[in-house]
Amino acid sequence: MATTSAPEGAQPAPISLAPAVAAATVFVASGAVLVLEILAVRLLAPYVGLTLETTTSIIGAALAGIAVGAALGGWFADRRDPRRLVVVLLIGGGLLALLTVPIVRALGPGARGGGDVAALGITLLALVPSAAVLSAVSPTVVRLQLRDLRASGTVVGRLSAWATAGALLGTFGTGFVLVPLMPVSSAVLAVGILLVLVGMALGLYTRALGSAAGAGAVAATVALAVLAATRDTPCDAESTYHCARIVADAERPTGRELLLDDVRHSYVDLADPTYLRYRYVQWIADAIDRTTRAPEPLDVVFVGGGGFTLPRWLTASRPGSRAHVLEVDGELVDLARERLGLRTTPDLRVTVGDARTTLRDEPASSADVVVGDAFGNLAVPWHLATREWMQEVRRVLKPGGLYALNVIDRPPLNLLRAEAATMLPLFEHVQLVAIPGADGNPGGGNSVLLASDRPLPDGSGFGILDADNYDRAAVERFAEDGELLRDDYAPVDQLLTTSS
Repeated sequence: MATTSAPEGAQPAPISLAPAVAAATVFVASGAVLVLEILAVRLLAPYVGLTLETTTSIIGAALAGIAVGAALGGWFADRRDPRRLVVVLLIGGGLLALLTVPIVRALGPGARGGGDVAALGITLLALVPSAAVLSAVSPTVVRLQLRDLRASGTVVGRLSAWATAGALLGTFGTGFVLVPLMPVSSAVLAVGILLVLVGMALGLYTRALGSAAGAGAVAATVALAVLAATRDTPCDAESTYHCARIVADAERPTGRELLLDDVRHSYVDLADPTYLRYRYVQWIADAIDRTTRAPEPLDVVFVGGGGFTLPRWLTASRPGSRAHVLEVDGELVDLARERLGLRTTPDLRVTVGDARTTLRDEPASSADVVVGDAFGNLAVPWHLATREWMQEVRRVLKPGGLYALNVIDRPPLNLLRAEAATMLPLFEHVQLVAIPGADGNPGGGNSVLLASDRPLPDGSGFGILDADNYDRAAVERFAEDGELLRDDYAPVDQLLTTSS
């Protein structure tokens, strides 16, 4: 048998685990790390939003924890009894996972508006410790299983494969099963309890866990589980994509405001669907009325449903109109039915799915108007911002049809400039409706781009709605330095982030 000198202070080699037990141990530990990493993104979204930068910060911090855990786990495994150490790591990782929800719920409200910096800070406290501890399991088990250096490649390769398989199952299982099946906080709770149970079972199997330590682990698990379960969630409902809240308007008894993650998204009046609270919604409604002959019925495709304010307005104000809403979030549609007065009918249809694919099913030259309202304050679906997307919108519009696009941005308005620059080559007539800013330029917040292949009405009347209207020449000057967005290059997150 080949031998090497043991590190100073190393313990005698303990009895290894059965191959199936060793494989199951690294499988569970690695899978749990990926589950917690994905769930952390969902846990933090209500407080810091969901952008490429915040997601990158969370994933990067988790990877740092994995690297630290792997290095320290190997170091400790050479100096401690790995049979006992792996039990401690599993139980400890489970207890730290149970702390994730209380930490996020406690720190999250103070992090609103902090973006990727806040996401990174909370992740370092809430996720990195558990990721590091659980990532130490694999090198510890490898150390435990290595009996003959002539078989080291086989042992390491086999355990690495099982660890990767666990990570894959954790990734796919979280996205396709856990998140749609249960609230995120409940999923984190289940993962933490599972890890503790696996650690205790392994401790009993190896006789490395005494009765006192086992009782302490159970008590700690119960206490942390109760703490996690009793922390107030900011969500009225958790969908696959959003943490949704509905807030009643104290000044208008039938008014309801929909918040998605940390952003005010829609306002609806349960009793009066023609009441439009937000200015940008008024601008779009006014643009529709100006560019079409009221009260003729219209065929309108809405990209993004939210609270379904404009689709309800259309069917109420123009009887006989047909509204087709493309909404990616099916659970949000259910919430709108239950709490926001949505009633789907043949005249108000909803198709659940990504608009980039569902719009392809719309017949050519079938819509009088297409309304784009899928952009959030911090989350912009980049594939609904590109030249190729706008070409698809043009295909669906009837000759003379109107495309109204809501864009949320802040000075220096890089995202708005990019959207305008992308729209100008595709539509002969373009206008911009925006809050007045300094030096004759648009201000920040919601702005609405209007585009058509026929002349748009004079927009001077928008002034009564606290807005300025910019004709094509003004839009061209504004968008002169704007990025041209296309499927191959659409850095919308960066454009939005650098505007803040």
